[in-house]
Amino acid sequence: MSARSPLSSPLAPVLARLRTASPYAVDAAVAALVLFAVSLQWLFPDEGDDPLSWRGWLLGAGTAVPLVWRRAAPFATACAVSVATPAQAVHHAPPPDLMYGGFVVLYTLAALARPWQRRVMLAGWLVGVAATISHKEDAEPFEYAFQLLSIVCAYALGSLTRTQRAYTAELEDRARHLERERAADTARATAQERARIARDMHDILAHAVSLMVVQAEAGPVVVRSDPARAEAAFDAIATAGRDAMTQLRRILGVLKEEEREPGPRRLPQPGLTALPGLVRRVGESAGLRVELRTTGEPGTLPPDTEVAAYRIVQEALTNTVKHAYASCAVVGLDWAEDGVTLTVTDDGRGPAPGDGTGGGGHGLIGIRERAAACGGEAVTGGGPDGGFRVVVRLPVAAVRRTALG
Repeated sequence: MSARSPLSSPLAPVLARLRTASPYAVDAAVAALVLFAVSLQWLFPDEGDDPLSWRGWLLGAGTAVPLVWRRAAPFATACAVSVATPAQAVHHAPPPDLMYGGFVVLYTLAALARPWQRRVMLAGWLVGVAATISHKEDAEPFEYAFQLLSIVCAYALGSLTRTQRAYTAELEDRARHLERERAADTARATAQERARIARDMHDILAHAVSLMVVQAEAGPVVVRSDPARAEAAFDAIATAGRDAMTQLRRILGVLKEEEREPGPRRLPQPGLTALPGLVRRVGESAGLRVELRTTGEPGTLPPDTEVAAYRIVQEALTNTVKHAYASCAVVGLDWAEDGVTLTVTDDGRGPAPGDGTGGGGHGLIGIRERAAACGGEAVTGGGPDGGFRVVVRLPVAAVRRTALG
């Protein structure tokens, strides 16, 4: 439990109201309080002092009333009080015990005025107070010290207030800057997540629909001549649709802010261990001979890199089914110490004429984006023996951190 001043709780509501109150209302109250204070010495004079006169009261009012505009025009207010204060002291010899209005304007100047205004006014008050006290008969040395020190203290308090206000403004500006940066980071993260989800949905739908179209086209052809094969085609369509729905539910689940409820959790995204099943499904559904070859010692990739690898192979095989008119495809995993190289090669018609890199299409763009997001790189184009080839290099965690900076 933190220690608190006993006055902090009672004063907190009062200070909060003062901060939200109208400046003119607060300054009018300060002016009234100063006027009351300067009138006390004349209302209740010491023995031997002059009684209160209307001229003296007007001069005293001249040190208080201008304080109503002390924040709107601090230097003009200080000039008015600086004229009225020595006039009051000379008219009502001896001068008043304390220069209440002077303390308020010096504090205000130190807190709000320009540097040259503060310096000129401070020097003028120090000289003026010393000259006014010397006008008094039998002035004691301690009076000089007391009045001059009071002026310096009022000015120093205003300077501290100005410094605190500047420090608070800097902190608020820094907080606003950090808030803007945080909002920008959140927006970037949201955009990246949406792009990732869009790529996943594209890969899933394109893959499933391609397999379903191939089977749907083959089904009517064999429905009379080979009912068993037609039934298998329809089963493949249903299987592809169910698999697509399962993966879509898994991906779209991240878009919902769901409360944790008892029950089965969402399955993880597919990784490299799911590649054999993907290869088998494509081969069975599309009538394409697909082979998976693995070389090197398998290592461990970051979870998101494994998902990217699966999606890259899925998209490459989808392109083979949709566009290549191939009879076979080979998926290669070449493991090394710094990562894994994915290669998907088919014996189809290859890239379009004049497009040696195979740069067209959203699928190939998505492959490059996935590789770049994991710190890797992708190359697409014609194969060494014809057909089409996709080569993607994905780094392990340490190499990926270096690649992404």
